[in-house]
Amino acid sequence: MPTSGGLSPTAYDAWYHTARGAWMGEVEAQTLLRQGAITPGSRVLDAGCGSGWFSRRFSAAGAWVVGIDRDRAMLLTARAAEATIDWVQADMVRLPFPDRQFDVVSAVTSLCFARDEAAALGEMLRTARQTVLLGLLHRHSLLYTRKQGRGAYAGAHWHTRREVAALLQGRREIASYSIETRLFWPGGPRLGRWLEAMPGLARRFGGFMLVTIHLAHI
Repeated sequence: MPTSGGLSPTAYDAWYHTARGAWMGEVEAQTLLRQGAITPGSRVLDAGCGSGWFSRRFSAAGAWVVGIDRDRAMLLTARAAEATIDWVQADMVRLPFPDRQFDVVSAVTSLCFARDEAAALGEMLRTARQTVLLGLLHRHSLLYTRKQGRGAYAGAHWHTRREVAALLQGRREIASYSIETRLFWPGGPRLGRWLEAMPGLARRFGGFMLVTIHLAHI
């Protein structure tokens, strides 16, 4: 679950091949896919895709995927790993796509770095037809106490549930939304897998916060 801040594209992607990175990335990916919005044939926009790790997971699930990022170096790394996905250089706050172009729009720990998160969310809601998936960094977590402001997490905004509710309030496009957290333990997989099986911890105080937004304008 590193963010792109402070890491080179190669180092960012390589983290997902470490024991800790592979475990955390898999938990996050399965949490996203378990929502059932990303299915074979669905059109998915991965906003702020970085090196494309989650874009590739969505594509492997059978979705047609477009990944956008404002960092050209990240996109070059993404394209080198998977040429069949459409990679587009663009900013989340001004997406170059028509209204309701995608069944699902996701942002996995990228909204945390948006220069205007309200504008970025508005663009995601505009271009999505059914669902928006937000992977956020959860402030009420062990991950926050250990990593906030450091390394790849420098400059990231860590959200609370109350902040998410305020961000979504008054958005007419939203029919409903749900919040869950995962990844209570910010360390390695051996202890992490055991603690993850305790829903009272992972689902209340996990470092990865998933916000699933169902849209009204289908």
